[in-house]
Amino acid sequence: MYKIPIYFIPGLAAGPEIFENLSLPNSVYDLHYLQWKMPLDQEETIANYAKRMCEDILHKNPVLIGVSFGGIMALEMSQYITTKKVIIISSVKDKNELPKRFQLASFTKIYKLFPSKIVANLEDYTKFFLGKSLKKRAALYKKYLSVRDRSYLHWSIYNVINWNGVIKTPKNLVHIHGTDDKVFPLKNISNCVVVEGGTHVMILRKSKTITKHIHESLIF
Repeated sequence: MYKIPIYFIPGLAAGPEIFENLSLPNSVYDLHYLQWKMPLDQEETIANYAKRMCEDILHKNPVLIGVSFGGIMALEMSQYITTKKVIIISSVKDKNELPKRFQLASFTKIYKLFPSKIVANLEDYTKFFLGKSLKKRAALYKKYLSVRDRSYLHWSIYNVINWNGVIKTPKNLVHIHGTDDKVFPLKNISNCVVVEGGTHVMILRKSKTITKHIHESLIF
């Protein structure tokens, strides 16, 4: 029996564990979980990185599902492979949906001032990207942020802040976003499936609702 192949891409510094609360039936879907690779060097383009990620795609016409930076990576990967659907969760479709503090960081190059020790320190990392008000909440999913390599974190932070979007937004794109996302505020987001009360980590807290939206977008 044919199963729909799905490839999951976690958020920045996260591992596949962030998807553990989703309940997509194995009778319908063939589930695969991609891991972050180390950048070849700090100058590696996000496009080249995406091409390397595509090397781990073993099926034709797969579904790509990415959370946060994983959503950005899913969009980048969609430029090089044919997909059945691209689903991004708690993410952005282009640079205009990035919050002002990210755009300011890009303009001022403030991210270059981050010492490696600070970037590798998860508490400081979450404080910058999630905001002070979310620091307590960040502790709840601290175990899910398992990629601590400084080279990877520096590269990823640079590419989030300086992302310009993809040349061709896929027509089969589905964007799922929460009303209470403080990292990528809903006010900056257009054309999305709205999850009431969903925060930036709703993949953990609203997994039942997200599962429903994923299933409906693929079956109906």
